[in-house]
Amino acid sequence: SPHLEVRTESREAAEFVAEAAAQEDVTLSVLERRDHAVAYAKGLDPIAEALALAGASDAALALDEGAVVGETKARANRLTNADHANLVRTSRAAHAQLEALRRLERERRLNELSPRLREIAELRLRHPALPLRELALKCRPAASKAAVHRRLQKVI
Repeated sequence: SPHLEVRTESREAAEFVAEAAAQEDVTLSVLERRDHAVAYAKGLDPIAEALALAGASDAALALDEGAVVGETKARANRLTNADHANLVRTSRAAHAQLEALRRLERERRLNELSPRLREIAELRLRHPALPLRELALKCRPAASKAAVHRRLQKVI
């Protein structure tokens, strides 16, 4: 995480800096090191507040902007990854369905299925790439996505 330090020669000086910042509602912690002390802030918001208090408003804005851009990119990546995972899962399920249906077709067992199961089997064979929602709309009468899923599960 980001870290901002104001280095001083003594603990007293670092405490003075922290107290001055506290008067403006900016929290800085104090840490004494071997040959110096620091007043510091961790995290984007406290650092941006400290920078703004010090008069470095352009730096504070750049920090905030960088955080917004970073979060936007992270959100976009999460959505992309979720979409990709959904596509892979859907593709694998459709492939398994097609394999099972083709096996039934080779064994000439499709006619043994109930009318609803046979209908969904034939629709999946005719439209291997369609999502369940669209297969559901092709059923007569139209079915729900959940009903199509259950029927395909029964078939395979």
